[in-house]
Amino acid sequence: MKKYLLNCFLLTLPIMLWNILLTDKLPAVYQPEIFWYNIPTWVAYGENISRGLVFLIAFLMLLPTQKLHQKPGFWIYLIGLVVYLISWILLIEYPDGAWSRSLLGFAAPAYTPLIWLTGIGLIGNSFYFKISYRTWYFMLVSMVFVGFHCWHAWLVWGRL
Repeated sequence: MKKYLLNCFLLTLPIMLWNILLTDKLPAVYQPEIFWYNIPTWVAYGENISRGLVFLIAFLMLLPTQKLHQKPGFWIYLIGLVVYLISWILLIEYPDGAWSRSLLGFAAPAYTPLIWLTGIGLIGNSFYFKISYRTWYFMLVSMVFVGFHCWHAWLVWGRL
């Protein structure tokens, strides 16, 4: 049973916790009622379905805990986590700054997940079931999600 509890989904928990605790501290434009307003259905569905698939695949990937700190994916994950968190902090602390108003800064929470998702993809090395694990399974879905997430952020930024 322990093997089923140790999956790569655990690596998404800090992200989800951060989102739950700090979303309401982001500028108004990032609040769900504004951020999701008037987004084309195909973008919303694409983003949410691919997000769900990312979490599902992570849940199905075993988390190899032996010498995890020696894996390059672990360090990429940690760096991505820090970069992602900094992107939020800058938006929260300096909402009217040049960085936060630029497309690059505004969309940072949308594209920086690709770093920590890459780390998760490199950390995982097997599934619970009899399909061989290939990094590209997770990475392809992650890239689709980040693509839709960035498109969504670009659409919102364009309304400002």
